[in-house]
Amino acid sequence: MKLGKIFKEGLFSNNPVLIQMVGLCSVLAISSSVLNSLGMGLSVTFVLVCSNIVISLLRNFIPNEIRIPAFIVVIASFVTIVQMVLEAFVPALYDSLGIFIPLIVVNCIILARAEAFSSKNKVIPSIIDALGNGLGYTLAITILGVVRELLGNGTILDQRIISEDYVIGFMQQPASSFILLGVMMAVVAYSQNKKSQKAIASDKEE
Repeated sequence: MKLGKIFKEGLFSNNPVLIQMVGLCSVLAISSSVLNSLGMGLSVTFVLVCSNIVISLLRNFIPNEIRIPAFIVVIASFVTIVQMVLEAFVPALYDSLGIFIPLIVVNCIILARAEAFSSKNKVIPSIIDALGNGLGYTLAITILGVVRELLGNGTILDQRIISEDYVIGFMQQPASSFILLGVMMAVVAYSQNKKSQKAIASDKEE
């Protein structure tokens, strides 16, 4: 498989959040602001890339019977690094993300890519796969964060964009993330259906 196709699948056509619908817990809980969304997205991407590299390198040495526990140990090691770095250098973001940092260990995206891809492929394709899926996750959660912060607080990265008189407080409530994510998924599904219909129509004409 071409590297460009691998990257595009994770970023768009097989986006882990909008298409695969995995890793939704942190997406729904953390996306109340752009900073939180970017912080979580980049943290997940870092862990995904590093764990994919290590698992790909060790794929021929990890016995099949213990592959899942081995994957979790590798992932947990990089999550610990992320947790310590955030606590040391970005304590405000660390406090804001809270329990969801250690929960990256059990993020379905990371374990799924380890099991489905990096444990079966070489290092370079595994890195590209991790970048595609990590940035796809970051894109989805950041779009959600932009909408929720802008409409709920009237700000983007704490810079005032909309007057406080016009904000919609509900957008900062957890329920709003379910609604907005559902709308995003519906838009993506509609777009993919339209593309599929055009492709079918084109094949029939030929």
